[in-house]
Amino acid sequence: MSSIVIKKVESKKDLKAFIEFHYDLYKNDPYDVPNLYSDDLNTLSKDKNAAFEFCEAEYYLAYKDGKVAGRVAAIINHRANEKWERKSVRFGWIDFIDDMDVSRALLDAVEKYGCSKGMTEVVGPLGFTDFDPEGMLTWGFDQLGTMATIYNYPYYPEHIEQIGGFEKDNDYVEFKIFVPEEVPEKMVKISELIMKRYNLHIRKPTRKEVLKEKLGHKIFHLINETFQDLYGFSKLSDRQIDQYVNMYFPLADLNLIPIIEDWSTDEHKLVGVGITIPSLSRALQKCHRGRLYPFGWWHILRALKFHKTNIVDLMMIGVLPEYRSKGVNALMFYDLIPWYNKYGIKWGESQVEMETNENVQSQWQYFHTEMHKRRRCYVKRL
Repeated sequence: MSSIVIKKVESKKDLKAFIEFHYDLYKNDPYDVPNLYSDDLNTLSKDKNAAFEFCEAEYYLAYKDGKVAGRVAAIINHRANEKWERKSVRFGWIDFIDDMDVSRALLDAVEKYGCSKGMTEVVGPLGFTDFDPEGMLTWGFDQLGTMATIYNYPYYPEHIEQIGGFEKDNDYVEFKIFVPEEVPEKMVKISELIMKRYNLHIRKPTRKEVLKEKLGHKIFHLINETFQDLYGFSKLSDRQIDQYVNMYFPLADLNLIPIIEDWSTDEHKLVGVGITIPSLSRALQKCHRGRLYPFGWWHILRALKFHKTNIVDLMMIGVLPEYRSKGVNALMFYDLIPWYNKYGIKWGESQVEMETNENVQSQWQYFHTEMHKRRRCYVKRL
Protein backbone atom coordinates (compact mmCIF):
# COMPACT_ATOMS: atom_id res chain seq x y z
CA MET A 1 0.00 0.00 0.00
CA SER A 2 1.35 3.40 -1.00
CA SER A 3 1.81 5.88 1.82
CA ILE A 4 -0.18 9.10 1.76
CA VAL A 5 1.64 12.34 2.56
CA ILE A 6 -0.34 15.39 3.69
CA LYS A 7 1.29 18.74 3.01
CA LYS A 8 0.05 22.12 4.20
CA VAL A 9 -0.20 24.77 1.49
CA GLU A 10 2.50 27.30 2.32
CA SER A 11 3.57 28.92 -0.94
CA LYS A 12 2.12 30.37 -4.12
CA LYS A 13 3.28 27.24 -5.92
CA ASP A 14 1.39 25.08 -3.42
CA LEU A 15 -1.76 27.18 -3.82
CA LYS A 16 -1.52 26.87 -7.59
CA ALA A 17 -1.28 23.08 -7.24
CA PHE A 18 -4.27 23.17 -4.87
CA ILE A 19 -6.44 25.00 -7.43
CA GLU A 20 -5.16 23.09 -10.46
CA PHE A 21 -5.92 19.66 -8.97
CA HIS A 22 -9.64 20.05 -9.64
CA TYR A 23 -9.02 20.67 -13.35
CA ASP A 24 -6.93 17.51 -13.56
CA LEU A 25 -9.39 15.33 -11.65
CA TYR A 26 -12.41 16.46 -13.68
CA LYS A 27 -10.76 16.86 -17.07
CA ASN A 28 -13.38 16.41 -19.82
CA ASP A 29 -16.13 15.54 -17.33
CA PRO A 30 -19.44 16.51 -19.02
CA TYR A 31 -21.19 17.62 -15.81
CA ASP A 32 -18.52 19.41 -13.77
CA VAL A 33 -18.43 23.22 -14.04
CA PRO A 34 -14.94 24.38 -13.04
CA ASN A 35 -14.39 27.65 -11.25
CA LEU A 36 -12.38 30.36 -12.92
CA TYR A 37 -8.78 30.09 -11.72
CA SER A 38 -8.77 33.80 -10.84
CA ASP A 39 -11.94 33.45 -8.73
CA ASP A 40 -10.52 30.56 -6.73
CA LEU A 41 -7.22 32.38 -6.31
CA ASN A 42 -8.98 35.50 -4.97
CA THR A 43 -11.23 33.48 -2.65
CA LEU A 44 -8.40 31.39 -1.21
CA SER A 45 -5.87 34.22 -0.88
CA LYS A 46 -5.85 35.54 2.67
CA ASP A 47 -4.90 39.04 1.56
CA LYS A 48 -7.74 39.30 -0.98
CA ASN A 49 -10.82 37.62 0.49
CA ALA A 50 -12.67 39.93 2.88
CA ALA A 51 -14.05 36.88 4.71
CA PHE A 52 -10.67 36.60 6.45
CA GLU A 53 -11.81 39.53 8.62
CA PHE A 54 -13.65 36.87 10.65
CA CYS A 55 -12.37 33.56 9.26
CA GLU A 56 -9.14 31.63 9.50
CA ALA A 57 -8.11 28.70 7.35
CA GLU A 58 -5.43 26.28 6.27
CA TYR A 59 -5.29 24.27 3.04
CA TYR A 60 -3.91 20.76 2.63
CA LEU A 61 -2.73 18.64 -0.30
CA ALA A 62 -2.57 14.86 -0.24
CA TYR A 63 0.23 13.20 -2.21
CA LYS A 64 0.32 9.56 -3.30
CA ASP A 65 3.39 8.19 -5.08
CA GLY A 66 4.67 11.75 -5.39
CA LYS A 67 1.56 13.06 -7.19
CA VAL A 68 -1.27 15.24 -5.89
CA ALA A 69 -4.16 12.93 -5.07
CA GLY A 70 -6.46 15.19 -3.05
CA ARG A 71 -7.05 18.59 -1.49
CA VAL A 72 -9.13 20.16 1.26
CA ALA A 73 -9.58 23.51 2.99
CA ALA A 74 -10.05 23.67 6.78
CA ILE A 75 -12.00 26.83 7.64
CA ILE A 76 -13.20 28.39 10.88
CA ASN A 77 -15.86 31.08 10.50
CA HIS A 78 -15.83 32.74 13.91
CA ARG A 79 -18.80 34.97 13.10
CA ALA A 80 -20.99 32.00 12.14
CA ASN A 81 -19.82 30.00 15.15
CA GLU A 82 -20.76 32.86 17.45
CA LYS A 83 -24.16 33.35 15.80
CA TRP A 84 -25.08 29.67 15.86
CA GLU A 85 -23.31 28.88 19.17
CA ARG A 86 -21.21 26.12 17.65
CA LYS A 87 -17.50 25.34 17.56
CA SER A 88 -17.25 24.14 13.99
CA VAL A 89 -14.32 23.68 11.70
CA ARG A 90 -15.55 23.52 8.12
CA PHE A 91 -14.15 21.43 5.30
CA GLY A 92 -14.43 22.82 1.79
CA TRP A 93 -12.77 22.64 -1.61
CA ILE A 94 -12.54 18.91 -1.03
CA ASP A 95 -11.49 16.71 -3.96
CA PHE A 96 -9.80 13.33 -4.01
CA ILE A 97 -9.13 10.31 -6.14
CA ASP A 98 -11.13 7.16 -5.43
CA ASP A 99 -8.85 6.02 -2.62
CA MET A 100 -10.10 5.72 0.96
CA ASP A 101 -6.64 6.34 2.40
CA VAL A 102 -6.53 9.71 0.62
CA SER A 103 -9.99 10.92 1.67
CA ARG A 104 -9.45 9.73 5.26
CA ALA A 105 -6.07 11.49 5.48
CA LEU A 106 -7.54 14.75 4.21
CA LEU A 107 -10.38 14.77 6.72
CA ASP A 108 -7.97 13.73 9.48
CA ALA A 109 -5.97 16.87 8.68
CA VAL A 110 -9.12 18.99 9.05
CA GLU A 111 -9.94 17.31 12.37
CA LYS A 112 -6.45 17.91 13.74
CA TYR A 113 -6.58 21.55 12.70
CA GLY A 114 -9.99 21.95 14.32
CA CYS A 115 -8.87 20.30 17.55
CA SER A 116 -5.82 22.56 17.71
CA LYS A 117 -8.19 25.55 17.60
CA GLY A 118 -10.58 24.22 20.24
CA MET A 119 -13.32 23.19 17.82
CA THR A 120 -15.71 20.39 18.77
CA GLU A 121 -17.09 19.34 15.37
CA VAL A 122 -16.26 19.11 11.67
CA VAL A 123 -18.95 20.23 9.19
CA GLY A 124 -19.04 20.45 5.44
CA PRO A 125 -18.62 20.83 2.62
CA LEU A 126 -18.93 24.55 3.35
CA GLY A 127 -16.96 27.58 2.27
CA PHE A 128 -16.01 30.72 4.11
CA THR A 129 -19.56 32.11 3.87
CA ASP A 130 -22.99 31.18 2.56
CA PHE A 131 -22.01 32.70 -0.79
CA ASP A 132 -19.42 29.99 -1.42
CA PRO A 133 -20.53 26.59 -2.79
CA GLU A 134 -21.82 24.24 -0.12
CA GLY A 135 -23.15 20.72 0.19
CA MET A 136 -21.80 17.49 -1.34
CA LEU A 137 -23.79 16.18 -4.28
CA THR A 138 -25.52 12.93 -3.30
CA TRP A 139 -28.00 12.54 -6.17
CA GLY A 140 -28.16 13.98 -9.69
CA PHE A 141 -24.67 13.04 -10.86
CA ASP A 142 -25.89 13.04 -14.48
CA GLN A 143 -27.02 16.68 -14.29
CA LEU A 144 -25.03 19.70 -15.44
CA GLY A 145 -23.47 21.61 -12.57
CA THR A 146 -23.64 25.36 -12.03
CA MET A 147 -21.09 28.04 -11.18
CA ALA A 148 -22.65 28.46 -7.72
CA THR A 149 -22.69 24.81 -6.65
CA ILE A 150 -20.36 21.86 -6.15
CA TYR A 151 -20.20 18.96 -8.57
CA ASN A 152 -18.50 15.80 -7.35
CA TYR A 153 -18.14 12.17 -8.37
CA PRO A 154 -20.58 9.59 -6.89
CA TYR A 155 -17.82 8.02 -4.81
CA TYR A 156 -17.40 11.16 -2.67
CA PRO A 157 -20.40 10.62 -0.36
CA GLU A 158 -19.61 6.89 -0.29
CA HIS A 159 -16.20 7.72 1.17
CA ILE A 160 -17.66 10.10 3.77
CA GLU A 161 -20.08 7.45 4.96
CA GLN A 162 -17.42 4.71 5.03
CA ILE A 163 -14.94 6.81 7.00
CA GLY A 164 -17.32 6.73 9.94
CA GLY A 165 -18.48 9.31 12.44
CA PHE A 166 -20.09 11.59 9.86
CA GLU A 167 -23.85 12.07 9.81
CA LYS A 168 -26.37 14.35 8.15
CA ASP A 169 -26.30 17.95 9.35
CA ASN A 170 -28.36 19.54 6.57
CA ASP A 171 -29.76 18.43 3.21
CA TYR A 172 -30.47 20.59 0.17
CA VAL A 173 -32.59 20.10 -2.92
CA GLU A 174 -32.35 21.78 -6.32
CA PHE A 175 -35.01 22.24 -8.97
CA LYS A 176 -35.34 22.86 -12.65
CA ILE A 177 -37.93 25.63 -12.99
CA PHE A 178 -39.48 25.50 -16.46
CA VAL A 179 -40.38 28.85 -18.02
CA PRO A 180 -44.00 29.09 -19.24
CA GLU A 181 -44.72 30.69 -22.60
CA GLU A 182 -46.57 33.47 -20.84
CA VAL A 183 -47.08 34.71 -17.31
CA PRO A 184 -49.62 32.40 -15.61
CA GLU A 185 -53.01 34.08 -15.31
CA LYS A 186 -53.15 33.52 -11.55
CA MET A 187 -49.73 35.16 -11.14
CA VAL A 188 -50.87 38.15 -13.20
CA LYS A 189 -53.96 38.68 -11.05
CA ILE A 190 -52.08 38.30 -7.76
CA SER A 191 -49.20 40.54 -8.86
CA GLU A 192 -51.41 43.35 -10.08
CA LEU A 193 -53.52 43.11 -6.93
CA ILE A 194 -50.61 43.32 -4.48
CA MET A 195 -48.91 46.12 -6.42
CA LYS A 196 -52.09 48.17 -6.14
CA ARG A 197 -52.94 47.18 -2.55
CA TYR A 198 -49.47 47.74 -1.06
CA ASN A 199 -48.17 50.39 -3.47
CA LEU A 200 -45.31 48.13 -4.55
CA HIS A 201 -43.38 48.84 -7.73
CA ILE A 202 -41.05 46.74 -9.87
CA ARG A 203 -38.15 48.39 -11.59
CA LYS A 204 -34.68 47.62 -12.92
CA PRO A 205 -31.60 49.21 -11.36
CA THR A 206 -29.18 51.15 -13.49
CA ARG A 207 -25.47 50.40 -13.44
CA LYS A 208 -24.81 53.91 -12.13
CA GLU A 209 -27.18 53.34 -9.21
CA VAL A 210 -25.62 49.99 -8.37
CA LEU A 211 -21.95 50.87 -8.72
CA LYS A 212 -21.83 54.59 -7.95
CA GLU A 213 -24.88 55.41 -5.84
CA LYS A 214 -24.65 52.51 -3.36
CA LEU A 215 -27.78 50.67 -4.50
CA GLY A 216 -25.58 47.58 -4.70
CA HIS A 217 -24.87 47.95 -0.98
CA LYS A 218 -28.59 48.30 -0.22
CA ILE A 219 -29.27 45.11 -2.17
CA PHE A 220 -26.73 43.09 -0.19
CA HIS A 221 -27.84 44.58 3.12
CA LEU A 222 -31.29 43.29 2.17
CA ILE A 223 -29.71 39.90 1.42
CA ASN A 224 -28.13 39.99 4.90
CA GLU A 225 -31.54 40.49 6.47
CA THR A 226 -33.27 37.98 4.22
CA PHE A 227 -30.78 35.12 4.67
CA GLN A 228 -29.91 35.70 8.34
CA ASP A 229 -31.72 32.59 9.61
CA LEU A 230 -30.48 30.17 6.95
CA TYR A 231 -28.17 27.28 7.84
CA GLY A 232 -24.57 28.40 8.37
CA PHE A 233 -25.17 32.01 7.32
CA SER A 234 -22.97 34.80 8.60
CA LYS A 235 -23.60 38.47 7.94
CA LEU A 236 -21.66 40.05 5.08
CA SER A 237 -19.30 42.87 6.02
CA ASP A 238 -19.13 46.09 4.01
CA ARG A 239 -15.84 44.95 2.49
CA GLN A 240 -17.41 41.66 1.41
CA ILE A 241 -20.36 43.57 -0.03
CA ASP A 242 -17.92 45.67 -2.08
CA GLN A 243 -16.46 42.44 -3.46
CA TYR A 244 -19.84 40.94 -4.35
CA VAL A 245 -21.11 44.14 -5.97
CA ASN A 246 -17.99 44.19 -8.14
CA MET A 247 -18.36 40.47 -8.85
CA TYR A 248 -22.03 40.31 -9.86
CA PHE A 249 -22.98 43.64 -11.38
CA PRO A 250 -20.42 45.06 -13.84
CA LEU A 251 -21.34 42.62 -16.64
CA ALA A 252 -24.79 41.60 -15.43
CA ASP A 253 -27.84 42.02 -17.65
CA LEU A 254 -29.87 44.31 -15.40
CA ASN A 255 -33.06 43.35 -17.24
CA LEU A 256 -32.75 40.07 -15.32
CA ILE A 257 -32.38 41.74 -11.91
CA PRO A 258 -35.72 43.18 -10.76
CA ILE A 259 -35.96 45.14 -7.54
CA ILE A 260 -39.19 45.69 -5.62
CA GLU A 261 -39.80 48.98 -3.83
CA ASP A 262 -42.49 50.07 -1.38
CA TRP A 263 -43.65 53.47 -2.59
CA SER A 264 -45.90 53.96 0.42
CA THR A 265 -42.71 55.04 2.21
CA ASP A 266 -41.04 58.37 1.51
CA GLU A 267 -37.71 56.73 0.67
CA HIS A 268 -39.23 54.11 -1.68
CA LYS A 269 -37.97 51.33 0.57
CA LEU A 270 -36.20 48.41 -1.12
CA VAL A 271 -38.10 45.26 -0.06
CA GLY A 272 -37.06 42.60 -2.57
CA VAL A 273 -34.51 41.70 -5.22
CA GLY A 274 -34.00 38.90 -7.69
CA ILE A 275 -30.47 38.35 -8.99
CA THR A 276 -30.64 36.04 -12.00
CA ILE A 277 -28.03 35.56 -14.72
CA PRO A 278 -27.75 33.55 -17.92
CA SER A 279 -26.12 30.21 -17.10
CA LEU A 280 -22.34 30.24 -17.44
CA SER A 281 -22.00 26.48 -17.06
CA ARG A 282 -21.16 25.65 -20.68
CA ALA A 283 -19.04 28.78 -21.02
CA LEU A 284 -16.96 27.88 -17.97
CA GLN A 285 -16.44 24.36 -19.31
CA LYS A 286 -14.85 25.98 -22.38
CA CYS A 287 -12.40 28.07 -20.32
CA HIS A 288 -9.24 25.99 -20.50
CA ARG A 289 -8.23 25.15 -16.93
CA GLY A 290 -10.36 28.01 -15.66
CA ARG A 291 -8.58 30.70 -17.64
CA LEU A 292 -10.24 33.62 -19.40
CA TYR A 293 -7.44 33.79 -21.95
CA PRO A 294 -6.96 33.25 -24.78
CA PHE A 295 -10.61 32.46 -25.60
CA GLY A 296 -12.46 31.87 -22.33
CA TRP A 297 -13.57 35.50 -22.08
CA TRP A 298 -15.44 35.18 -25.38
CA HIS A 299 -17.53 32.24 -24.18
CA ILE A 300 -18.39 34.11 -20.96
CA LEU A 301 -19.33 37.24 -22.91
CA ARG A 302 -21.52 35.28 -25.32
CA ALA A 303 -23.50 33.84 -22.43
CA LEU A 304 -23.83 37.08 -20.45
CA LYS A 305 -24.37 39.63 -23.20
CA PHE A 306 -25.73 37.64 -26.15
CA HIS A 307 -27.69 35.06 -24.13
CA LYS A 308 -26.20 32.06 -25.93
CA THR A 309 -27.76 29.69 -23.42
CA ASN A 310 -31.29 28.50 -22.73
CA ILE A 311 -30.74 28.22 -18.97
CA VAL A 312 -30.86 30.93 -16.32
CA ASP A 313 -29.29 30.68 -12.86
CA LEU A 314 -31.54 32.01 -10.09
CA MET A 315 -28.68 33.18 -7.92
CA MET A 316 -30.51 34.99 -5.13
CA ILE A 317 -34.17 35.78 -4.50
CA GLY A 318 -34.45 37.94 -1.41
CA VAL A 319 -37.57 39.47 0.17
CA LEU A 320 -37.72 41.17 3.56
CA PRO A 321 -39.50 38.90 6.08
CA GLU A 322 -42.39 41.29 6.70
CA TYR A 323 -43.21 41.36 2.96
CA ARG A 324 -43.10 37.64 2.19
CA SER A 325 -46.74 37.03 3.09
CA LYS A 326 -47.75 39.81 0.69
CA GLY A 327 -46.72 37.81 -2.38
CA VAL A 328 -43.65 39.86 -3.31
CA ASN A 329 -41.87 36.77 -4.67
CA ALA A 330 -44.54 36.49 -7.39
CA LEU A 331 -43.71 40.02 -8.55
CA MET A 332 -40.17 38.94 -9.45
CA PHE A 333 -41.35 36.35 -11.94
CA TYR A 334 -44.28 38.44 -13.16
CA ASP A 335 -41.53 40.74 -14.40
CA LEU A 336 -38.93 38.12 -15.40
CA ILE A 337 -40.97 35.61 -17.41
CA PRO A 338 -41.39 37.93 -20.44
CA TRP A 339 -37.64 38.63 -20.43
CA TYR A 340 -36.81 34.92 -20.19
CA ASN A 341 -39.02 34.25 -23.20
CA LYS A 342 -37.48 37.13 -25.11
CA TYR A 343 -34.01 35.69 -24.49
CA GLY A 344 -35.00 32.11 -25.32
CA ILE A 345 -34.62 30.82 -21.75
CA LYS A 346 -36.30 27.42 -21.31
CA TRP A 347 -35.64 26.70 -17.64
CA GLY A 348 -33.93 28.02 -14.56
CA GLU A 349 -31.69 26.49 -11.90
CA SER A 350 -33.07 27.12 -8.43
CA GLN A 351 -29.64 26.65 -6.78
CA VAL A 352 -29.52 25.04 -3.33
CA GLU A 353 -32.58 25.17 -1.08
CA MET A 354 -32.82 23.58 2.35
CA GLU A 355 -35.13 20.59 1.98
CA THR A 356 -37.15 21.84 4.96
CA ASN A 357 -37.57 25.40 3.62
CA GLU A 358 -41.18 25.21 2.47
CA ASN A 359 -41.43 28.99 2.17
CA VAL A 360 -38.74 29.09 -0.51
CA GLN A 361 -40.10 26.10 -2.39
CA SER A 362 -43.64 27.50 -2.36
CA GLN A 363 -42.53 30.29 -4.71
CA TRP A 364 -42.38 27.71 -7.51
CA GLN A 365 -46.10 26.88 -7.19
CA TYR A 366 -46.91 28.63 -10.46
CA PHE A 367 -44.35 26.62 -12.44
CA HIS A 368 -43.75 23.11 -13.65
CA THR A 369 -40.69 21.93 -11.73
CA GLU A 370 -38.40 18.94 -11.52
CA MET A 371 -36.22 18.16 -8.53
CA HIS A 372 -32.99 17.03 -10.17
CA LYS A 373 -30.28 17.23 -7.50
CA ARG A 374 -29.78 16.58 -3.80
CA ARG A 375 -26.79 17.41 -1.65
CA ARG A 376 -25.73 17.12 1.96
CA CYS A 377 -23.64 18.83 4.59
CA TYR A 378 -22.15 16.35 7.05
CA VAL A 379 -21.14 16.75 10.69
CA LYS A 380 -18.76 14.76 12.87
CA ARG A 381 -18.31 15.37 16.58
CA LEU A 382 -14.70 15.63 17.73
